[in-house]
Amino acid sequence: MRNSLVDPKVLKKRRQKLGEATPGSAIVIPAHPEFIRNNDVHHAYRQDSNMFYFSGFEEPESVMVFRPGLDPEYILFVREKNVERETWDGFRFGPDMAASVFGADRAYPVNDFDRVMVDLLEPVEKIYYRLNWNHEFDSRLFRVLDSLKQKRGRSGRGYPPIFDTTEILGDIRLFKTPEEIPLIKKACEISSEAHVAMMKAVRPGVNEREIYGKFLSEIMKRGADREAYGAIVASGANATVLHYRFNDQELKKGELILIDAGAEYQYYAGDITRTFPVNAKFSKAQKEVYEAVLNIQKKMIELVKPGIPQKNMQEECIKLVVQTLLDLGFLSGKASENIENKSYQKYYMHGVSHWLGMDVHDAGVYQYKGESRKLEPNMLFTIEPGIYIPLNDTKVPSDYRGIGVRIEDDVLVTNMGAEVLTTGAPKEVSDLEALIGKGN
Repeated sequence: MRNSLVDPKVLKKRRQKLGEATPGSAIVIPAHPEFIRNNDVHHAYRQDSNMFYFSGFEEPESVMVFRPGLDPEYILFVREKNVERETWDGFRFGPDMAASVFGADRAYPVNDFDRVMVDLLEPVEKIYYRLNWNHEFDSRLFRVLDSLKQKRGRSGRGYPPIFDTTEILGDIRLFKTPEEIPLIKKACEISSEAHVAMMKAVRPGVNEREIYGKFLSEIMKRGADREAYGAIVASGANATVLHYRFNDQELKKGELILIDAGAEYQYYAGDITRTFPVNAKFSKAQKEVYEAVLNIQKKMIELVKPGIPQKNMQEECIKLVVQTLLDLGFLSGKASENIENKSYQKYYMHGVSHWLGMDVHDAGVYQYKGESRKLEPNMLFTIEPGIYIPLNDTKVPSDYRGIGVRIEDDVLVTNMGAEVLTTGAPKEVSDLEALIGKGN
């Protein structure tokens, strides 16, 4: 038998908060579907973050229904116990055990969803559900609504209105709780230690995939469940490709390597990027670009405090990047003109931050009540400025072409400012040069 990763009292507290925001409704959250990788081999399964956050239930083919203030209030639909399938695929809770372990008022076989759900929706005024995310389940829910309308007969009542769950669930998950923060810090600690191990393993002649394998080994032996996202291990000009995925080139002397990788620990993600020289020594051009990006990142971290609009972070980062590009001679003219015409996007084309949590690009809106969302304590996000110089950019000196630098840390907003959770991964030039290639 398996146990819940989350204390049922914590899960109940989360649902109570959800209920306060959604009176008179039914919130419907299905599990992620399973996907085929190739032929009859499935991708490794990972539960939908909203489903796990509010229920703690990890099995596929399950549905959580929550009806604030009604009886039953919290309902799970799960796979039935099946000795044969459990012999092949592993343990299943089944309805009775799922209700007991996860604190559900009722639990039903998932095959009964279409029948039972009609009665569960009868008394509710509205439904919260994310449409166009799981098309197969969309069809299933619409069948239920058709049955509900048929049951109501000539009552004049139509379908209950459906509201998207994205914002309302995201607003709850955006603020990290005392139960979440230690798990987040552990994910960041594991990620940081794995980055150090990769730094020690890097040297000319090693393949990017070997470094990637080192990362996976290091996070797993430290207790991670999986990587938080597909890691980027990009050497040389590959570092100028934002989402480089091949991870299969040989590391060469004189090149930089950019590694963007994070561990997932009990459903919480770490997200770190470090850039450093393959042969443990920055060239003059590499060091110039690297220290410029590092200086920008430090200034951005200093900016973090409650009350700062999120858009200010991006605006300030763009100003700093543009001034750096002017100082390097990659842009010309006035800073304001380069910002207005967005000429900087040739070298810096992404946002400086994103929310972080159970998903690496976590839930939560960036605009709130028509304005840029202001930072508040217990929000968690990344700070990741970068400069990427195309290999074929003949307008810059040859020493700079193909240099890609990004530096990314995970930051928790506190009452006083920012707590950087990923300080265990070095980023100062002297620290990096002392560490690279020093492994066995």
